[in-house]
Amino acid sequence: MGEQTLFSAGDAEEPDLERTGGLRVSADPTFSTALRIQLDATSWVDYVQGWLAGDDELMSLLMREADWERRSRWMYTRTVEEPRLTAEFPVIADAPHPVLGYLAETLAAHYERPYTRLWMNWYRDHDDGTGWHADRPANKLAEAIIPVLSLGATRRFLIRPESGGPSRSLVVHGGDLVVMGGRCQKDYQHMVPKQKQQAGARLSLNFSGPIEAA
Repeated sequence: MGEQTLFSAGDAEEPDLERTGGLRVSADPTFSTALRIQLDATSWVDYVQGWLAGDDELMSLLMREADWERRSRWMYTRTVEEPRLTAEFPVIADAPHPVLGYLAETLAAHYERPYTRLWMNWYRDHDDGTGWHADRPANKLAEAIIPVLSLGATRRFLIRPESGGPSRSLVVHGGDLVVMGGRCQKDYQHMVPKQKQQAGARLSLNFSGPIEAA
């Protein structure tokens, strides 16, 4: 599998403790390190390294207090357990953690659309991962903008055309943001592969709006 590895670097502001509920985290509202990767004429990915400072504190909070579960899905001829844990806040405004509303508002201000729902995955170690897929139901829309915030251990994030072929690889660290836009969910697939190298826990926070979550 051919891959192109892309890197960037970034900063964030001092924490606004009132907006974050006292949590010492800070997102960069200017997206100053954003790298726009144009996949084709209608699909793109923004890679924003270091978008969030204090990701360890946020990760610790969510690991303790979110309702995590291991889900199963039907695959071909049988039901299998997903190799990760999942939790969600269907309405971010109702979440008990103000910091999640702060993150959603910062994303909404930049991408000029509301983010009202949060879907989270917990990759416990290097043996957890996910196969090639597009996000549902966003893949039913003509276009969508789906931000994915990474917390914790460094992992690879791969993306390739829906029809298959060579993939692009992003090495994603804690605090990095990957945003899939345009027709990315319809014309491309992405994955977080399992790996041989040891890795600690990683959380992914996937934001969507009222249309994407319908």
